[in-house]
This record gives sequence, C-alpha cells and structure tokens, in this order.
Amino acid sequence: MLPLTAFLTLISGLVLLGGVGVLVGMGDAEPSPKGIGGVVIGGLMGFISVAGLLNTWAARKSTVSVDGTGLWLYNGTAQNVIPWDTLAAVGLYWSTMGRGVKVYSIELCPSGPLDRDDAVLWPLVRDEAPLEPTLPRLRYRLPVTPGARGPLVEAIRAQVPHLWLGEAQRESGHMGVPDRKGHRERTRKTTVPST
Repeated sequence: MLPLTAFLTLISGLVLLGGVGVLVGMGDAEPSPKGIGGVVIGGLMGFISVAGLLNTWAARKSTVSVDGTGLWLYNGTAQNVIPWDTLAAVGLYWSTMGRGVKVYSIELCPSGPLDRDDAVLWPLVRDEAPLEPTLPRLRYRLPVTPGARGPLVEAIRAQVPHLWLGEAQRESGHMGVPDRKGHRERTRKTTVPST
C-alpha cells in the first residue's frame, strides 16, 4: 500500500500544480478560472492520498498471529490478545467494493462483555446486528487483506474449529469505522479525576 499511496500523492500534487498553473496563467497562457477545478480536485485527491499514506505508514508494523491462546494483535506500539476461551464464535465476512474488489474481515464474537476502550483492540469493536440471534451485538472486526485471508482462516480453524461459523457475504461498505467519538468520551470520563 505504501507505493500506491505515495504514487497517488504524487499524482494529486501534479493535478494541483496544473490547476494552479491554469488559474494564474503560467507560460504563454492567459489566467483562467478553469484552473479552480484542478485546484479543487488536486486538493481533494491530495487530502485522501496523504491520509491514506499516513494510515498505511502508521500500520506498517502491525501484525496478527494465531496460537493456542488466541488471536494476537500488535499495532506497532502495543500488543494484546483476544483469547479463544472468551469467544462464542468466529467467522469471515466479505463484500465487494468498486469493480468487484473483495474486502474481507474476521468477525470475533465474544461470549461475555468486552473492553470497548482497550488500547489495542478498541478500533476493531463494532456494534451491529449479531451474526446469529444468540450472539452479542458487540464484536471485534479485523480487516484482512485478500492474500492473508486463506492462511489466517486456516490457522483459526486449526485452533478452534468448534467456534468457526463460516463465511458470509455482506453489503458493500460492511467494514464500518471505529466509534472514535464514543471512545474519546468514554476514555475522558474514566481519566478525569472526580472532585
């Protein structure tokens, strides 16, 4: 992802510069308001590609591993485990994005309460309709690249075949986003000393 986001950042910079050039009339051309479109498009592309570059750079040291204890996650600065004995079920969701590109996620359904503000795991917490009526709404959703899907599913099924629910297609955009606002509010409440 790093080369792709770096390339998109370069392209957005060129579009932005081209828009500025048309706007101010660089070279022999007269200044033209048509350059505003290039500036706007280049700026939007730049924002998206730089955000993607920063996220990809921050996640470059993230790892996932599986053993008899559970599914281990390392986010580049801290590590935690989701123990198998705290889960009621594990499954794989997938959906299509754009021109048939598949997006995958491992769904880890806890058998009891989970810590919505754990330093490593909170970005994975999702609150939505359960996989099955007997399962809780809150769960961990781990995004998985297409290349890692097969080996990760094999490793999970080898460790906890009794928890495996299988695969299910979901609507486009099923990944969702972490509850950043709720996370900030909950952590602020727990860190502010009472007077």
